[in-house]
Parts: sequence; structure tokens; C-alpha cells
Amino acid sequence: MKAKSSAYYQREYRQRLREMGLVKKEVWILPENAKQLTSIEKLLRHKNPAVFTEIGDESMTSNLKSWSTESLYSALTELELFTSDSASVELIDGIEPALHIVMYDYGDLPLFLTVAGEQIIVEAILWPTDDVEDLGKFNETILRTHKYFPLSTISLDTLSDGKDYYHMFGALSATSILPNIVFEIETLAANVIHATEAYSNLLTPPLEARG
Repeated sequence: MKAKSSAYYQREYRQRLREMGLVKKEVWILPENAKQLTSIEKLLRHKNPAVFTEIGDESMTSNLKSWSTESLYSALTELELFTSDSASVELIDGIEPALHIVMYDYGDLPLFLTVAGEQIIVEAILWPTDDVEDLGKFNETILRTHKYFPLSTISLDTLSDGKDYYHMFGALSATSILPNIVFEIETLAANVIHATEAYSNLLTPPLEARG
């Protein structure tokens, strides 16, 4: 199957917003307030947005609570992203429970979400170091360019098979409001697609040459 471009996923995402009855509005703000605006935008996509008691680095509501993996699973299953055909979520029980999320609109991309202490971590596996043609060149490229993927960072981790893999992840507070968590999930999915396109020429063989 031919890989879909990031432009395709972007069009699909915008179309889904239109189908939800949302409209695009232009606003003018100070650049340092961009993060707060994103949080407010997510709240205003709901018919009955929560009432703000404070707006800081993280939007706060009067019903502030700290999520667990289990409570977040219950909340996510009720959202349109997961009740529609856009994504699915599964709770994986264990000593450290995790959520397995499949983003159907992004080519069935698998993501994993965990609540660890005061943080929520959303991550995806990119590829093993064995797939990189020149590790030195690749790592330098990553360090110079990963800042262009908003809200996401690239790390190098060893998995249970003993091999090293590049991961892309995002982190936010365990007290984050639900719309912000969904935004983190969707942003990470888009960033994985963009990163795959950006770095595919540094892999061996290149992704487009694989069967």
C-alpha cells in the first residue's frame, strides 16, 4: 500500500473539524500567549466549555483533578475521537498500566499513553537504530531539527528485545484538562508522520523503497 503524505492527513483532519460543525476564526495575540490560546481553543470546541478559574502555562478549571491511567481510559472512551472510526483505545493492565491507542486516520498508527506520577506521557516508536544508515549524521540531524515538531521530543530507548529504538513522545501534567490531552495525542500522531517524511532519506533502505 502506498504511504499517504502528511498533506493528506492534514486535509482529513481539517475536514473532520468541519464535520463537527467547527469554524475557523482569526485572532491576534502576543506570541508568548500562544500556548494559552491553544488550551482555550480546545475548550471552545465543546458546547459547554469549562469555566476558567485561572489561565497560566496550563489551563485550570474548578474541577481540577489528577488522572490515573484507568480514569483517563474511562474518560477517553466517551469522546468522539474514540467513539467514531478515527481511533481506538485499549487498557493494558500490568504493574504499570498503559493505554494502547490506534490512530486510524494516520494509517493505523499505534501510540502508547501512561500516567507516571505527575506526568502523562504519550509516545510512539519510530524505528530501530539498525535502520539508520549513519548514526552520527542522523543524531546530529535530530538535534538540529526536532524543535520543528511542536510539543514532541525524540528520544533513544532500549526495549525488551535489547535493541535501541528512536521514540517520539510528548509530556504534559497529570492534571491537564481532557481537551489538552486529546490535543497532545493528535499532535503526536501528526508529528510522527512528519518526522517519518523528514528523516526517511537517512534510513537504510529508505522507507519508500521498502516492500
